[in-house]
Parts: sequence; C-alpha cells; structure tokens
Amino acid sequence: MENYLTLNELRAKLGNRSRSAIYGDLAAGRLPQPIKLGGRIYWAEADVDTHLRNLSGEAA
Repeated sequence: MENYLTLNELRAKLGNRSRSAIYGDLAAGRLPQPIKLGGRIYWAEADVDTHLRNLSGEAA
C-alpha cells in the first residue's frame, strides 16, 4: 500500500525545511508535485524517495 506524506511529514523528512522552501523546491522541480485528496495535498513517499535518490545521484 502506498504511503502518503502531509506537508508537515514532508518537512520533517527533509530536515525541517520551511514551508516556503518546500514550495520553492516544487516550483523549481526539485520535488515531485503533490496530489490533492479531499482538499488537502499529499506526496507519495515512494515518489519523494525516488526523486531524492535521483537528485543525489546527479550531484555525485
């Protein structure tokens, strides 16, 4: 089953980045786009993990 992260959970996963920094990362394509469920936004944890792995691979 897919695990979804709220904004606060995503912030914690990314080292307590600020809300505005996360939205900046979204705009710049450094994070996958969230999905909207029932008026709230969520990120698929697997997508975030894959995206972060790909970014760290590019930096190496």
